[in-house]
Amino acid sequence: MGEVGEAYGFFDCSASRGQIEHELPHIRRAVQTPSQLELTLIEGVDKLKGEGKLMDLARQAKEEGMRYVLSATYRGATNKKTADELASIMNQAYQSPLYKDGERFSGAIVYKEGREYIFRPDK
Repeated sequence: MGEVGEAYGFFDCSASRGQIEHELPHIRRAVQTPSQLELTLIEGVDKLKGEGKLMDLARQAKEEGMRYVLSATYRGATNKKTADELASIMNQAYQSPLYKDGERFSGAIVYKEGREYIFRPDK
């Protein structure tokens, strides 16, 4: 079957879930996201399901005011590659109508490397 990369993008946005879901296909086209990359938008980071270490990060994100999680899976890719694709989407989202001019972007992307979850550094 091959590997499946996973990454999680925690972010805050004043737009509604419906607005974000409406914009995602446009954002994906703009950054030319591979069709194998599957995205799931979750409103309320506490609704994310996963292992303990991931749940600790979700709690931390909630405490920092993050409202959404964009969960990504990418068949045939590493977790890091999945995180890189997710970063492109989140960066483009900030350029989209979802954010008003001057609105601050607050977000973080995590993926698992070995047994640990690590934050993807901003480039």
